[in-house]
Order: sequence, then C-alpha cells, then structure tokens
Amino acid sequence: MNRYLSGPQLARLVAIDPGARPYYRVLAETVRSLILDGRLPVRVRLPAERHLAQELGVSRTTVTAAYDRLREQGYLESRQGAGSWTALPRPSEMGADNPWIASGDDGLLPLHAAAPPATPLLPEAVAAATERYLCRTLGTGYEPPGITPLREAIAARYTHRGLATRPEQILVTTGAQQAIHLVMTMLLTPGDPVLLESPTYPHAIDAARTRGARIVPVGVPDGGWHLDLLTSALRQSAARLAYVIPDFQNPTGHLMDDAVRAGLVGEARRHGTTLIVDETWSELALDEVPRTAPLGAFDTDGRVISVGSASKLWWGGLRIGWVRATAAMVRRLAVLRAAVDIASPTFEQLVVTELFSRIEEARADRRRTLGASRAALVAALAEHLPDLTFTVPAGGGALWARLPGPSAVSLADASACHGVRLAPGPWFGMDGALEGRLRLPFTQPPTVIAEAVARIAEARVRGPYGARPAEPLTPVL
Repeated sequence: MNRYLSGPQLARLVAIDPGARPYYRVLAETVRSLILDGRLPVRVRLPAERHLAQELGVSRTTVTAAYDRLREQGYLESRQGAGSWTALPRPSEMGADNPWIASGDDGLLPLHAAAPPATPLLPEAVAAATERYLCRTLGTGYEPPGITPLREAIAARYTHRGLATRPEQILVTTGAQQAIHLVMTMLLTPGDPVLLESPTYPHAIDAARTRGARIVPVGVPDGGWHLDLLTSALRQSAARLAYVIPDFQNPTGHLMDDAVRAGLVGEARRHGTTLIVDETWSELALDEVPRTAPLGAFDTDGRVISVGSASKLWWGGLRIGWVRATAAMVRRLAVLRAAVDIASPTFEQLVVTELFSRIEEARADRRRTLGASRAALVAALAEHLPDLTFTVPAGGGALWARLPGPSAVSLADASACHGVRLAPGPWFGMDGALEGRLRLPFTQPPTVIAEAVARIAEARVRGPYGARPAEPLTPVL
C-alpha cells in the first residue's frame, strides 16, 4: 500500500460546514460517501488524526471519534505504527443502512431480487486480473467464444462434476440471460411450442415470448418434479425446446434427483426435444445433499445445452455467463452472438478465471453467509408471519412461500409503501397464475431480512395507507 492522502488533501475533499453537528458523525459519513462513490479509493492511507484535526480546525478527539466510527462500520482499517487506510466492509455484514441495499433510486429493501453481494474473494481476483490485463491488449480484444483461460476453467469444472467437457464446448456470454436468449433465438421460430416449468425464472418467460413461441407450462409440485407430468407435457405439446432448472430450482429451491434427470433426458430424446438446463444455482448447496450429476451427463446425442453464470456464486456485477453444448453448436452460437455484442468484456473474464481457481472457498463462504440469512428469514417469518407455509430448501437463494389466500400482488403493493419490494408469485408464472405465492430471497444480510419481514407484517396489518414515513437509506453528504 503506497498511496496516501495528506491532511490538506482530505480536508479539501470533505469540505464540511464548520457548524455541522455532531461534527464527528458528519465527517465519518462524508468520508464513507467518498469511498462508496469512488472519489476516495480503497487502500489509501489517511492522514494522522492530529494532522487532519489541524487542517479542519477541530479537536483531535473529534477526528478520533470519526475514525472510530469508520472502523466500526468497516470503512477504515488501522494497524499500530502503520496508520489507517480506507476499506470496504463485507456486504453480508452490513445492515439496512447500507446505501447499496436500496433498490435503485426508490429506497426500498430489495426482497424481490435473489442476488447475493459480491464474494469477499473479488478484490484479490481483480488485483490478479489487473496484472494479466495489459498482456491481452496486444490482441484485438474481440473473442466471440470467450478467452481461452476462462473456457478451460469452465470446462474443467464440468469435468470435475462428472461431465467430460472440452474448452471448444464452452461459449462465454454476457450473463446467463444472454445465454438463454441466444439459444432460444437460434432454436425457436415464432409459433414453436416451448416447455417451461411453472413456476420458473421470469426472464426465461420473457425470452420465449420475445421469440413468439407458444409457451407450454408444466407444474413443479411442492414435492419436486413428477416425471410423468414432464413426459405427458413433452408428448402432448411436441415441444421443440424445454427450459428446466434442476439445481435448486428458481424459485422453489427443489433439487432434481438423478433418476428424474435420466428419465427427463430419455423422454426428451424420445420426443425430439432439446433441453436448456439452467445451472445458475448449481454450486450453492447449503446443506448436505445427495450428489447429483449434471443433466448433460445423461445426454448421448447433444440435445442438452447447459447454461451457467458467475452471478450467484461470485457476483452479478461481473456479467459473465456461459453455454456448454457441442462444439458445433458453440460455433453457431458464437457467430450469432457476434452480431449482438461481439464478445464479453475481457477484464471481467480474467476476473472470473481467477475466481474459478478458488471456487471451493467461495462455495464455503456462501454456505456460511446464505445459511445464516436463511435461518434469519425462517425465524423472522415464524415470529411475524406464522401463517405463511414453505419448505426450507437445501440450497439456492429463496423460499417459495404460500400465503393463506390469493393476495401476493396486493401484499407486494402494500409492502412497497412500507419500504420493501417483493416478488409476487405471478412474476414466475403465466397468465396471472401463482397469486397465492411469494418468493422470499435469503440473499440479503440477516439484519436486513429481519427488518424487511417486520415491515411486510406491518404492511399486512395496516395496508398501503398506513405506511410510516420513509426512513433514509442513503448516506448523509
């Protein structure tokens, strides 16, 4: 760490009104805001307390109190004899006052999004990728299939999981959504029947509708998939394509066992259906579960196309996903995607390559943090909303809760007035179905989840017109 700020430099950056009260708190919040918006980089040494106090014209005790507050919040680290430097707290340990938890500009707690914060391994991966980045500038930077090191890392992970894969079978995409869109664009024409689970990932519904496909829903019961329901839907619909989420299904959290996986692939072969298998949540088992093989391990004729993503295990902001298919299919998809965005960003691909080398560390951290958040959600629901019923999933990122009546949309509207954004069941189905359901993610910190559930309970009692005044969720500038 070589970068540092002098007392005069930091004093110019904070520019606090001398009459601000309490001064130490305003100073701490201002420094925090500078760190969060990037004007004050992480790992920069701050001036000694007495030097900053002298420049600001306040007592050293005031600056010491501000530094102490920043240390408590995780924005400052100190070591005896080495000074203090800027830092970022672990997102999973922050509460509802975390300004980045607010959903967009509306200030609502985002219980509509099953997206965890970034892995703590990200800073080291970014630093390692930075060292390798300049070497990549010797080329054009346009690699539609993805950079070779990342394709090798993804292929190696599939092989480790029991599905032998070569790098030529991997296409790197700009997130899993692009992967799903590309495959549906290539394989569907308007009017083609496509089988979707109900409930399912909302953007898969959007992708199928964009292609003008005829959606054929097949229910996913509370106990998991019924192979006979899947079989009859394939047979009766003659679906050209089917989209399934066998690993901690979104939103139910179910894990498909190997018998159903093998049976589904066999039935798809019999009826001429290609399977898109979304494995976005596959690495996020929170409990001990039976080992399952990737769905592609049961494939013998190239009809299983797997989609994965860095978003849930590492961070959605990386926007890196992938497709695993036959080498011939990957080449066709690469040509198609070149007309869309040519290639995914090289730097983010390098970061994900680094993260793959520490995948077990990331999985262990997610088990710890998501496991704690899941427990907090279950406890909060038992205390505040005991009439909701659900099965606690062994992995994934959300509970699929049943309400006592068909009121999900109205509860979501009321909860928004109380500061919480919810994902009502109809988002995950077709034609307004699933009104009696809510998806409740456990990807936020436990303190945020507890606060959100308390607000939902209040919204249920008081309705949208009994909302309390909104509490600020952004830092004081």
